[in-house]
Amino acid sequence: MKANILIVEDEARMRRLLELSLGEEGYNTISADSAEAGLKLAERESVDLVLTDLKLPGMTGLQLLEGMRRVRADMPVVVMTAYGTVESAVEAMKAGASDYVLKPFSLDEIKMVVKRELDVRRLREENRDLREALGKRYEAPGIVALSGKMQEVLGLVDRVAQTNSTVLLCGESGVGKDLIARAIHQRSRRSKGPMLKINSTAIPESLLESELFGYERGAFTGAVGSKPGKFELADGGTLFLDEIGDVPPAVQVKLLRVLQEREFERLGGTKTVKVDVRLVAATNRDLRAALEDGTFREDLYYRLNVVPINIPPLRDHKEDIPALGELFLHKFGDSSAKTFQGFSPAAMERLTGFHWPGNVRELENVIERAVALSPGPILEERDILLDQPAQKTRSADQFLPDGMTLEQWEDEMIKEAMRRAAGNKSQAARLLGLSRNSLRYRLSKLGIPDEPES
Repeated sequence: MKANILIVEDEARMRRLLELSLGEEGYNTISADSAEAGLKLAERESVDLVLTDLKLPGMTGLQLLEGMRRVRADMPVVVMTAYGTVESAVEAMKAGASDYVLKPFSLDEIKMVVKRELDVRRLREENRDLREALGKRYEAPGIVALSGKMQEVLGLVDRVAQTNSTVLLCGESGVGKDLIARAIHQRSRRSKGPMLKINSTAIPESLLESELFGYERGAFTGAVGSKPGKFELADGGTLFLDEIGDVPPAVQVKLLRVLQEREFERLGGTKTVKVDVRLVAATNRDLRAALEDGTFREDLYYRLNVVPINIPPLRDHKEDIPALGELFLHKFGDSSAKTFQGFSPAAMERLTGFHWPGNVRELENVIERAVALSPGPILEERDILLDQPAQKTRSADQFLPDGMTLEQWEDEMIKEAMRRAAGNKSQAARLLGLSRNSLRYRLSKLGIPDEPES
């Protein structure tokens, strides 16, 4: 079915140009010259996406955005604004806008943004049915996903891979963000193109810009020739940018331009380079905290956070540990020319009982060490050497269990209270000394739905 686009623009010539351009792409368009008229059309017509100017006579674009949220909470709204009012665009994104474009813009840019937002809308609608997809199991090479939480991650990967949208992978160090990024690339239409990875913390800050965007001869001391950057080399494919939260401000500006306009200049160059690259970014930092302390740009954050995928820590899907253990056991057994049949019950209990602050990467290292030291053919409990034992006598000035942060300890206490209360939230709140609303808020952070109690 053709998507229905509502255009809200007070300038008649621009409105007509958008109607013709989007109509040529196969979309149905309806238009209005004011926010009030646009809101009335949205209430009585079937609308899939709204394209609106921010500066309108009477009701503003921001007020229109608020009205659209009342009509349909998940309505994608793309705002248009003049270059000098980027702050207004960021405010619109905070208020719920899906994306923004800066005037003057090209019609190709508008078409790209509209297509991307419609793809994301379709993705989100499909993902609502993920929990109800009975019997469907998602798989990816090298990824163990027997648990419900990892199935949700792979289900989202399966859907987002078919779009061109930027993806932001969030999760602690060691959860496997690089594997998820590769799975997105392999399932996408770009799978035959290159996939390149760059870790912003592994490259000196002074060299990161040239690594990403390349340089021309004479751009700096030692630049005896020109060199393409990772964006050019990944043209037609995927660029995986790890530790995006540590990218310096100067590079953030150029990243924003690439995401908005798909073009840049090499360091020391004047020629504009156009690229078709899908960016998958990853972070183990809280980017919202970085926004507050001013180390990360708001406009770049909203450009990156189109489709966020939160990868759970290993302690939240421990049912995957036996299968992960077997995977690593055979991997390192084969490479060491040893034959292993599996784990003893005590060894597996030791693995599943540990907190795993280093997540899957730490589990892999523990199994590799066990394989190297064990005579086999069964890994015993004594072979499982943990860097931070699950049980250890704490010193007088030590409050938290080994390997746990305060936030992680609080999460575990909330889960334990829910287990003791057999899922009764009111009883769990009393055990924790919290109000019902306080517990509800903490459960929402853990991804536990607030379902009515029987």
